[in-house]
Amino acid sequence: MSVQVNLLTKKFGEQLAVNQVSFTAQIGHIVGFLGPNGAGKSTTMKMLTSFIPPTSGLATVCGFNVFTQSMDVRRLIGYLPEHNPLYLDLYVRESLYFMADIHQIDNKKPRIEDLIDQVGLGGEQNKKIGALSKGYRQRVGLAQAILHNPEVLILDEPTSGLDPNQIISIRQLIKDLGKTKTVIISTHIMQEVEAICDQLLIINKGCIVANNTISELKQQYSGKTLEEIFITATNPIE
Repeated sequence: MSVQVNLLTKKFGEQLAVNQVSFTAQIGHIVGFLGPNGAGKSTTMKMLTSFIPPTSGLATVCGFNVFTQSMDVRRLIGYLPEHNPLYLDLYVRESLYFMADIHQIDNKKPRIEDLIDQVGLGGEQNKKIGALSKGYRQRVGLAQAILHNPEVLILDEPTSGLDPNQIISIRQLIKDLGKTKTVIISTHIMQEVEAICDQLLIINKGCIVANNTISELKQQYSGKTLEEIFITATNPIE
């Protein structure tokens, strides 16, 4: 398994944000990570990317411990966080060259040319990032996440702010990437999960409340829609 998570826990003071979460994700699979706002999705993703340390438990990425081998993990992961941090004063092409230097990528020019075309930034490549719309900034963030050809992609709301045409093209890109990589994607859009995900994780109040393939979850919940499954799983009867 590319990503293995075992009893991963995160506390902020007295607040238990993630509570003994366990799951696996493998190459060639796209895992949809769902949950209400504040359920622990982003915190879990930040631990998997070595952005914040866990309080307890274990997570590995391609065999590397996210806490004790964080630099190895970061080389293997492409991460698009929920609030996409970009250097707004850089031009699009300039920012990609800057990131390529950080990743020490050989033959930068053909890789960047390819990537600009892949994420649909051709018409915006010579603009300052600060002058771009939210949708195009999201594309720049995605381009930076996949620039170094990582083995694992962790994408937090990757289609946020995109128009319908952009959503379709980025979903297809993620689906294509998911054929050869491990992809974990957080989203609130059920159609997105249905369109591209193989496996579904639902987290609620820091705990995993559902973990299965979409077809098996639908059988488990007597043919309910994904929206109905989400509502049922995150609003258990007391």
